[in-house]
Amino acid sequence: MADSFIRADGRAPDQLRPLRFQNGIAPHAAGSTLVEWGRTRVICGVTVEETVPRWMKEQKIGGGWLTAEYSMLPYSTLERKARDSARGKTDGRSQEIQRLIGRALRAAISLDKIGERTIWVDCDVLQADGGTRTAAITGAFVALSLALRKLIEEQKLVENPVVHAVAAVSAGIVQDRALLDLCYAEDAAASVDLNLVTNAAGEFIEVQGSGEEAAFTDSQLRALLALGKAGIRELLAAQQAALAQH
Repeated sequence: MADSFIRADGRAPDQLRPLRFQNGIAPHAAGSTLVEWGRTRVICGVTVEETVPRWMKEQKIGGGWLTAEYSMLPYSTLERKARDSARGKTDGRSQEIQRLIGRALRAAISLDKIGERTIWVDCDVLQADGGTRTAAITGAFVALSLALRKLIEEQKLVENPVVHAVAAVSAGIVQDRALLDLCYAEDAAASVDLNLVTNAAGEFIEVQGSGEEAAFTDSQLRALLALGKAGIRELLAAQQAALAQH
């Protein structure tokens, strides 16, 4: 009997939403891209400071540092989201996501090879329809690669410090089915959701999985990981295509 299940946007269970990178979206950034992933849109911009954080100097740690900030613009959701500056602090979700972005990108490069400088990665969500953190990581790697390319062209770096490309994707269990790359409607209905970050070598950087309504089994976890790893292979190819066209 044929499966009559239809996803919210008509995709196959293992199909990514349409993905596009628009590089150079922020001319004053060292590297930038607008990642459009389904109806989710995130601007990723990279700036470089020729210094390192004070704690690195105090602890006499060599090399450089990379850090990230993430925010959702007030008009990115159906109901206006107040700016963090209006509240006087960054909300817990944004803190969690920006730390995740930072960890993911630090795993992509050799900090020893970027010199005594700090790389700032800013990810601003223009429109949210699920997967903003995975879009931010995937787009941020493209923006970072463009910034590093510029540093090499300016002869500020001798070699490219990228160790492996990095990308991220979501997956989840919706109506007992394992689905790749959840849009908002699916994410809201998911009984299990998972965010996966891996590198081009197939190594895990982060696995965030939780049961929203119930526990999940080994077989469900394996199915989600298989979907996620296959999706990330597609994302890595899309990143390289975007960098080749720039």
